[in-house]
Order: sequence, then C-alpha cells, then structure tokens
Amino acid sequence: MTEEVKEAQGGNAEQAEAPQLTLQDIAMMVQIIDICSKRGGFEGPEMEQVGGVRNRVAAFLEAAAPKEGEAPAGVDLPEEVEGEVV
Repeated sequence: MTEEVKEAQGGNAEQAEAPQLTLQDIAMMVQIIDICSKRGGFEGPEMEQVGGVRNRVAAFLEAAAPKEGEAPAGVDLPEEVEGEVV
C-alpha cells in the first residue's frame, strides 16, 4: 500500500526539489542583521558572534555577486556589498 502511494506521488519524497537560496535572500539576511543591531536586538556579548556571521555572509555576497554589467534582474544587494559602506 505504501509503495502504491509513493508511485502515485511520482516516486520517493527524496526526489522533491530541495529548498534554494538566492543571492537576494542572502543579502536580505545581512539587512535583517543590520536592522536588528540598530534596534538593540542583540546584547553586547552576542555582538561579536553576530557581527562575525554578518561579515562572512557579506563577504560571500561580494565574492558571489556578478561583476559589473552581469547583475541579474531583481537582485538588490546591500550597499555594503556593492562596494561602499553606508
């Protein structure tokens, strides 16, 4: 019976499409961290770890971002990633 259900659903559940992140999603994470820190969302002892994660994500975005003239439509990177710090 279980095999019949799997076949009716088109095979294994493992074949389902895996969730994906875009550069825009990752850029949004950097913006969320910035907003939370401005609003006092993190305590002092947490800031080092949060800042470290933020910097690594921003560095990843900078390295993964398309070069000038190659930017895909709809991808708005934070200003820090585009080269200038606000």
